[in-house]
Amino acid sequence: MSLTVRVLIGLFAGLLVGFAANAFPDLRGIIPWIEPLGSIFINAIRMTVVPLVVASLVVGVAGASDARAIGRVGWRALALFVILVLAGSIFGAIVAQPILVRLIDPGAATAISSGTAGQLAGAAQEGAQRLPSFAQWVIDLVPSNPIRAAADGAMLPLIVFSLLFGVALLRLDAARRRPIIGFFEGVADAMLVLVRWVLVLAPIGVFALAVPLAARMGLAAAGALAGFVVLVSALSVAFMALVLYPAASALGRVPLGLFARAIAPSQAVAFSSRSSLAALPAMIEAGETRLGFPPEISRFLLPLSASTFRAGSGVGLTVSVLFVARLYGVDLSIAQIATVIATVLLTSFSVPGIPNGSIIAMVPILVAAGIPVTGIGILLSIDTIPDMFRTTTNVTGHMTAAAILSRTRSRALVPIADAPGPTPLPEATNP
Repeated sequence: MSLTVRVLIGLFAGLLVGFAANAFPDLRGIIPWIEPLGSIFINAIRMTVVPLVVASLVVGVAGASDARAIGRVGWRALALFVILVLAGSIFGAIVAQPILVRLIDPGAATAISSGTAGQLAGAAQEGAQRLPSFAQWVIDLVPSNPIRAAADGAMLPLIVFSLLFGVALLRLDAARRRPIIGFFEGVADAMLVLVRWVLVLAPIGVFALAVPLAARMGLAAAGALAGFVVLVSALSVAFMALVLYPAASALGRVPLGLFARAIAPSQAVAFSSRSSLAALPAMIEAGETRLGFPPEISRFLLPLSASTFRAGSGVGLTVSVLFVARLYGVDLSIAQIATVIATVLLTSFSVPGIPNGSIIAMVPILVAAGIPVTGIGILLSIDTIPDMFRTTTNVTGHMTAAAILSRTRSRALVPIADAPGPTPLPEATNP
């Protein structure tokens, strides 16, 4: 039995027990015994986040195999990645916020504001009232003590330090840089192993988180979770249709029909496997044979993009954070939403390359905005379908960025208009 099935069983069992406790007050005495198990599960996830994020960012920046290629393509690619993730995050915030207000009614949000969840939501509201000024927020982005920032859970300053540290490593010669990168690769790999161990316990943790949620919200909990799945999936499709496809056609000057047909096999692999890296061979094949991408794009940019760039996370993470905030009755100010968008932008480059990786990466975003972290356990249990659409959006973003950069690098690269015409993909690449 797969982990996804076991987690769903844990979710449904927890919802049923919670609904029973909601209907029969005599059963509510079991909630204080079950709820701590959910907190332990969340703490187990949180303990991996700081080393995983730091190590992933350092390796992602400093571990490129060709530093000269970064100089030729990397900086333009980075700027484009930032623009697309930022566009997805803003798109998600603008569209999702009014929908979530209707999706989760105030009575349901208030119902959860008791027990441990209520204490966390109250602490988040209190923290929101103590938000620093914009000037202080900018100053705090540069940590005076990175170790202290890690201990305090100040993820945004820690992410900034990690990015700067990775860039600094690029200035060292290869012999001195290699062992440091190897160390951080080992840390990242070890944390992924630890995350997988924690996820083995996910059915129990999700059960323990679902019981108090359903007990306090009743049937409204099931409706809210189903609405979240539909919302994230629909917004991911809308972002591809309204932003990524038009950008590839207008800025990359690729005929829309050709682009759609060329990337369809890699999208199918991404949707079924929930892994951008699994779709990489199909992306390279489509780029070289159908879209005429030069080697600098197909052999460097696409692997770099698949490893670090998550256009779907801009939409998915932002909507998920807004959903958790609404679920726990936390009213986000404009400053907090801006903090969410900024942290999503930076954190998206360190999303683990595993299914449900975006949910794990939500922890620093929630912490930065003062939102209860316990909500990620619930989202983890229903993330399979949204993750399929997020990953498909990621792959579409990879190919969009490649098409745009192929065109803008016209002196060094083969223009799309002069590229070889489309040829059929080999049968092996069709999933």
